[in-house]
Amino acid sequence: MKIVVGISRIFVGVLFIISGFVKLNDPLGFSYKLQEYFSAAVLNIPFLEPYALGIAIMVVIFEVVVGIFLLIGYRPKFTVWSLLLMIIFFTFLTFYAAYFDKVKDCGCFGDAMPMTPWQSFTKDVVLLVLILILFLGVKYIKPVFSKLGTTVVALLGFLASLSFAYYVIMHLPAIDFRAYKIGDNLQQNMELAPDAKRAIIDYEWTYTLNGEEKVLTDGGQGPAEYDEIIGVETKEIQAGDLPKIQDFSIETQDEDLTSYFLEKEKLLMIVAYDLNSAEKKGMAKLKSLSDEALKKGYTVIGMTTSDEATKQKFKAEYQFDFDFYLCDEKVLKTIVRSSPGVVILNKGTVMQKKHWNDIEDLKL
Repeated sequence: MKIVVGISRIFVGVLFIISGFVKLNDPLGFSYKLQEYFSAAVLNIPFLEPYALGIAIMVVIFEVVVGIFLLIGYRPKFTVWSLLLMIIFFTFLTFYAAYFDKVKDCGCFGDAMPMTPWQSFTKDVVLLVLILILFLGVKYIKPVFSKLGTTVVALLGFLASLSFAYYVIMHLPAIDFRAYKIGDNLQQNMELAPDAKRAIIDYEWTYTLNGEEKVLTDGGQGPAEYDEIIGVETKEIQAGDLPKIQDFSIETQDEDLTSYFLEKEKLLMIVAYDLNSAEKKGMAKLKSLSDEALKKGYTVIGMTTSDEATKQKFKAEYQFDFDFYLCDEKVLKTIVRSSPGVVILNKGTVMQKKHWNDIEDLKL
């Protein structure tokens, strides 16, 4: 039992630290996932949506810290009880999301390792078993340092997690796992790789031939002879790969200008998914930045989901000499974890990306 507890302790502790750190690297992204869970379409607790960021920060810090506590043997009973309650909640959440097909990506490992809810549920069941072993064998969890040393390491782990969370919120994720990271080409990420796995779909045709109703299942060709096609149903046998980027666009109300702008050698893109909720201090910095960029030959555009009246209002209020274009809100939140945020592209390749706090660091 002592050996089994020791193995479980290392596995669970390391997994909680990794899972927590990946989300701690991008707490804003995790808060967007929590908002999805809180929405009326999933758990129907929308009153929690405004507090999603605060909840996200507390959850991921606690996830990292409790993993550290387990590895160093700090307060074993408190740690094991915390792990057990967390995994019971997570297991319920992933089962609910999977069974009712409410959420496509659970967000357990952020953008670093997308997992379906069923995959996440399976992972949580394994963790639940291991944590139950720790619960039953808690007496075998001993501190690896002295009492003072264990307390100091535990406190340092908490302070380091809190500091890191503050840093990435005030700047940008330290590690960017998304398809809009520096060095990525958007056009390439919008296309399927040549060796991509294709979807396999069965078509079930119901038809009549010589007055007799028949059913044919094939890959989509349909019956060679028939009197009348009554109906056809499809069933996905194997899901196909998808492009890394699926919904990115740069549009007006009348025109799609995505290809046009992605061919520009010097494109400065200002992203604010909702102009009304964008940070005012950040918006105030954009006038001088955009004016300097225009002088140096950049094409400057804004990206938002706000309506035309709001766009014109902000353009006049801040005296912007550039226009705002439309894009999907989820995409804009994915491009840069800042509102406003700034991205510089060269023929679709991301060259620089900055939080509004770091606009001064942009090199034009």
